[in-house]
Amino acid sequence: MKRRRFLASTLALASLPRITAAQSPSKVFRVGWLIGGSADGSALFLDALRAGLADHGYVEGQNLVIEKRYGDDGPEPVVAALANELARLPVDVLVTQGYATRTVVKEINSIPIVYVFSADPILAGIARSLARPGGNATGISLLSVELNGKRIELLREMLPQLQRVTVIANPAHSGANFELQACDNAGRQLGIAVRQALVRNPAELEESFAEIAAGKPGAITVLPDGLVIQKRQRIVDFAAGERIPVISGWKIFAESGALCTYGPRLTESYRRAGYYIDRILKGTKPAELPIERPTVFELVVNLKAAK
Repeated sequence: MKRRRFLASTLALASLPRITAAQSPSKVFRVGWLIGGSADGSALFLDALRAGLADHGYVEGQNLVIEKRYGDDGPEPVVAALANELARLPVDVLVTQGYATRTVVKEINSIPIVYVFSADPILAGIARSLARPGGNATGISLLSVELNGKRIELLREMLPQLQRVTVIANPAHSGANFELQACDNAGRQLGIAVRQALVRNPAELEESFAEIAAGKPGAITVLPDGLVIQKRQRIVDFAAGERIPVISGWKIFAESGALCTYGPRLTESYRRAGYYIDRILKGTKPAELPIERPTVFELVVNLKAAK
């Protein structure tokens, strides 16, 4: 009887270290959030990322810290400096998007990177292929060339008398030449004259407005890009002042006052980034995680603008 009591006590004591280890606080992960634009312009996407991380058990204030940095539309050296600042902390994973993506991937090779990129990552030189991106970066590419022609077709359906369309596009956006060609092709097939307003930065966007207004287009189509998404409200406000309907690829344009949008659910892409972060934090290398492209698209019509 005494022997059994002694053995039970020994087993209980032996189990104590394991119980203590199981009850110890979990590791706190640090995720970097680097945006070339402003905090206000990307708040919706940060909320979507938080939701995606929560889907996999990462919650701010518990086991997650998000280190946020914003370039406020500054030039490439500003973004590069912010990327290096996050790398020095360091963070476990660095998340970026839009036009900051190429700079961040080029600048940082010591930390895994997850991006939501509106351009073609292969043409941009940041991935070897969609299936095997290589390097230390992977994520989601939103580029869908074929949708640009479809948007011109939608404009014709909604505006049967449409004769002229202006395309606002960033020529530095990898894959923009293919998107512009798709717009031109659709215009020729429908008998619509397509003009281009090429803008590389906020200053050029502002300068383009006078020329766009002088051309008196019947509609504006905006090629999805990190630059224009940051300046979407300015574009929509300008067009409203000139009474020019706007179409683009992302729902938030319609929410900002555009006539309609047709494209992927952007917030879902940022939420999906949480999956990539989880896989990386659990040991998978970014080079082994295929780059995804959207498979679900939505048409959103702003009924107020449509009137």
